[in-house]
Amino acid sequence: MEQLPVFVINGFLEAGKTQFMKFTMQQEYFKTEGNTLLIVCEEGDEEYDEKLLSSTHTTIKYIEDIKDFTIQNMERFTKEVNPERILIEWNGLWEQDKLEIPDIWFINQMITIYDTSTLDLYIKNKDLKAYMGKMLINSELVICNRADNIDEDILSTYHLQIKAMAPNAEIIFEGEEGEITGDFSINLPYNLDDKKLIIKPEDYGVFYIDIMDRTEKYDTKEVEFTAQVVRPEGIGDDVLITGRRAMTCCEADIRFLGFVCKYRGAKNFKNKDWVKIKGKIKVEVNKQYRAKGPVIYADEVLLTGPIDGLVQF
Repeated sequence: MEQLPVFVINGFLEAGKTQFMKFTMQQEYFKTEGNTLLIVCEEGDEEYDEKLLSSTHTTIKYIEDIKDFTIQNMERFTKEVNPERILIEWNGLWEQDKLEIPDIWFINQMITIYDTSTLDLYIKNKDLKAYMGKMLINSELVICNRADNIDEDILSTYHLQIKAMAPNAEIIFEGEEGEITGDFSINLPYNLDDKKLIIKPEDYGVFYIDIMDRTEKYDTKEVEFTAQVVRPEGIGDDVLITGRRAMTCCEADIRFLGFVCKYRGAKNFKNKDWVKIKGKIKVEVNKQYRAKGPVIYADEVLLTGPIDGLVQF
């Protein structure tokens, strides 16, 4: 039997998930002749119109408790509806890693919706930020609506915080009239027009997020920073991974943010050494990134003292 695509919409209560789903269901590109199974895991003020559900061949199922979101129940829904696809309006306070689906389903896309006017509350509250991290880590698209009249500098801060938790996601800020355009990564603690970038320890997180987000802007730049060495087995005599451990959302989510570094004397360094790297950034396809990314061709790698603490955002 052919596998069924699943579209998961994340977000906190009243973020606009239902409104987004209703809009999407009416678009020409999303229409299908077959049935759609819509699973709603929390009910807000916005409701689904019966005419919309009927015209889009959509059957809605409500799950009020995460304990009821079981593979057995999902298999039962599949038999009852015989869908071509599944939409899940996920409860933002249910941990994303608790989402289990039948073998016949596959996650096609994860989208996260936020009310920008309340983002400051989520980011500053450590408990809510932990939920954000879990819903964002696999998101491909993040839509921050209700962003009208919010200063671009504030949007830039939100962009950085979200990008740290959702490194592979496209982030969009929307107002009532549609998408708000702008360069929301402009608040850098260094001048990107400089030929050489000297990255201070406290600026490493911003540097990492921005270079991974706007890689081409860093091509051919000279760079200097301090980081820790990782040398996986079989990496080669002339390759280092240099980076730092970062807390992106909470203590349970600590990641190593590292770069591929090519250096003729790489084999002389060992895991956990702290080094100062001086070199040039070249954007190229590399097997460690499994894609195009920033590779640092080092002219100098010197042992140095450790940097205390984790990278913070």
